[in-house]
Order: sequence, then structure tokens, then C-alpha cells
Amino acid sequence: MPEILDQARAQVLGSGVGLDEAGVLAVLTLPDEHLPAALQLAHEVRMRWCGPEVEVEGIVSLKTGGCPEDCHFCSQSGLFTSPVRSVWLDIPSLVEAAKQTAKTGATEFCIVAAVRGPDARLMKQMREGVAAIRAEVDIQVAASLGMLTQEQVDELVEMGVHRYNHNLETCRSYFPNVVTTHSWEERWETLRMVRESGMEVCCGGILGLGETVEQRAEFAAQLAELDPHEVPLNFLNPRPGTPLGDRPVVEGKDALRAIAAFRLAMPRTILRYAGGREITLGDLGTRDGLLGGINAVIVGNYLTTLGRPATDDLKLLDELKMPVKALSATL
Repeated sequence: MPEILDQARAQVLGSGVGLDEAGVLAVLTLPDEHLPAALQLAHEVRMRWCGPEVEVEGIVSLKTGGCPEDCHFCSQSGLFTSPVRSVWLDIPSLVEAAKQTAKTGATEFCIVAAVRGPDARLMKQMREGVAAIRAEVDIQVAASLGMLTQEQVDELVEMGVHRYNHNLETCRSYFPNVVTTHSWEERWETLRMVRESGMEVCCGGILGLGETVEQRAEFAAQLAELDPHEVPLNFLNPRPGTPLGDRPVVEGKDALRAIAAFRLAMPRTILRYAGGREITLGDLGTRDGLLGGINAVIVGNYLTTLGRPATDDLKLLDELKMPVKALSATL
């Protein structure tokens, strides 16, 4: 057994203290023959510190496309030649999407907008939409609306938004290679305000943007420092017309190493399967991740890409005897 796994068994499983950056790097660089042991340990850590339940979430785009930012992975940027065009969802359609999400058994519904940050129109749509959903649907409402002001944070709290997603996307040292229209620090400031407001913090990123394995370890350590309630892990699904449209897909074994490593860095955090797992891991790899540290999933389609049918994920969770439940990190 590699020394890092012995260390993690004592430190993470035994005491609930996550691995530091060097420890994460050691897991990320384990030879293939030790990957099953790393996944097994990550699963044991998840079961001990989080339990067997899995949180299921659906997402919908309130405002699609036309974003002024240049996130190089994103087909919703108005600066690239991707085919996504700007569209707004009306309130009845938003409520219907929440109802359909709830029917899958999901406990959370996240409203997403492709913007740098909300303007008055978007905040008005959010007020009306969240109120309508809360009146008609028994589901927790989350939001992902870009960078916020303190006033907007306070308003979302008043609406009853329980969790806010704002991904750092990648480590601080690599971020300027992925986004040039705003800084990593600006994103961090929004996350600070969200945490102080009492809303739960959801923050993760995308693997496969061209970062090195050392930078993946740096990213895991920075997320652990932030200590979010939830970390969504995306794997790049290259989008035509974007600067990263020709990037190779993350290898399945590397994705699984990352799942195990991020769980061992953050033993008590909700670790969610997000975009890209379908092309990176497929059906078998999806199962491996759920038995290797993952304890939350996004079901159905994503914002501009197709996901697995919700019925497939729910059937898999049933087979694995992982009940669906709303979760809060055991911080």
C-alpha cells in the first residue's frame, strides 16, 4: 500500500482532517494499480463523514448565452463563435422546470444565468421566479448568477435562496489562462460575501482545461481553504467555437483519481458529479465515482450539453443502496 494511502487512512478516515496540497498531488499521481485502493478509501471516508445518502439536483438556465465574459471553455460567451444565442426563460417555464425536477426525486433546483453578474432585469426575474417556485414546488432553490454585490447577496437571502454556486473553475495560478475579463480574486470576493450571508457556498470547477497535475492539487487545496458546503466537479466537454474546443477529454482514470483526491482533501464536503462525466467516465465510470467519494449528482441535461437520463442515475443509486436526500456538509 502506498504511504500516502496509509497516511490518508489514519488522518482523513480516522480524524476527518483532509490531505494538504502535497498529499493530494501524491494521490493524483498514484500508479494505475493503486487507483482501486484510493477509490475504496475515498468511499470509506465519504461513508464515515457524510453518510450513504446522495443529494440530487436539477439545473435550468434562466438566461442563456450572450455573456460578456471570455471564459475559454464556455459556449455561452458572446465573444466566441459557438452556436449558443441569447435566450430568456419565462416564469411559467421556470416553474414547470422546477416541477419536472422535483418529479425525478431531486431535492434541489438551481437557477443559472449566463452573465458577469445580475442586472435589475435578472434580479426582478429571480424575485418573481423564486417566489413562484416556492409557492408551488417542494424543492430547495439554489442560484448561480455570476459575481454579486453585497446588496444582491442580501436580496437573494431574502428571496429564500439557500445555496449559491460560483465556481472558481481552476486554481489561482492557472486562472489567467482560462479567463481574462475578470480575476480569480473577484470570484473569491463573491464567495466571501455569500458565506457571510448565511447562504450555503457551492464552489468547484472544471478539470481538463490544460492545467498540470500540480495545478489540480493546488486547486483542491484552495477549495479546501474556502471550505464550501458543496464542490461540483466538472470534466471539460469541449465546445465547438470556444478557445478550448479542441482540448482532449480527460482520461477516465485521471478523472477517478481526481474524485478520490478531492474527497480525501475535503472529507466532509458534498462532492457533486457535474458536467462532462458522461463523455469522460461513461456508465461504468459513473458507478466507480459513486463508490469513490461522490455523494451528489446533477440529473438530466446541463446548460448547453446533454446529460444522462435522470431515470438512469436514479436506478443506479437504487442499485447501490444510496438513498436520495437533501444534504448539508458536515462542517
